Amino acid sequence: MAQSTSTENLESALGIKFKNPNFLEEALTHRSYLNENPKWPYPHNERLEYLGDAVLEFIVTEKLFRKFPEEPEGQLTVLRAALVNYQILGDIAGEIGLEPYLYMSRGERADKAKAKEVILANAIEALIGAIHLDQGVGVAEKFVNKYIWPRLGEILKTRSYRDAKSELQELIQDRMKLTPTYRVLEETGPAHQRKFGIGVYFGDELIAEGEGLSKQEAEVEAAKEALKKYK
Repeated sequence: MAQSTSTENLESALGIKFKNPNFLEEALTHRSYLNENPKWPYPHNERLEYLGDAVLEFIVTEKLFRKFPEEPEGQLTVLRAALVNYQILGDIAGEIGLEPYLYMSRGERADKAKAKEVILANAIEALIGAIHLDQGVGVAEKFVNKYIWPRLGEILKTRSYRDAKSELQELIQDRMKLTPTYRVLEETGPAHQRKFGIGVYFGDELIAEGEGLSKQEAEVEAAKEALKKYK
């Protein structure tokens, strides 16, 4: 099922005219669409998602570094994770009205569950990657400044950054003077609807495991299981 809306309208809404529109088309193509449309001329957006994730993390990291000169690395990491999590990115996709522009399978488009929220969040990262390639990091930062960075105020006000991962990190840094790390233990399911198994480690010791439709979600679940043992 193709989009119902011209990408020119999306460019207008974003205030960005792509020099190479192929970048935008790729960013909007979910892997599932290729299963139903094997002759589609554009690749799926996972490479751009990978790039956009790194660009977003870099931009937010530097902004947090400059805004909070007294905060330790661990707290900056917690704030960054809260700003770029899939719930916020999925919400921003809704704010932009991104879903009608996405190329995805009929089944994925009909799905109203968390899986679609992850698809939308990933598409935001792919869009940031496309903007970076086509327009440069300055324009990508303008996108972040407009849609993502303003969410920081609410995060600080509600202290929503204190999720299970941040609680575990504070607890273990205080008790053991180390930072928990997370590793992928397994990936299951079709490529366009992966399920991740993540382990949380203290040093080289596996402490607990969690599952989710994204790595981030699985990490939170693993942290929750670890907290049961240490709180």
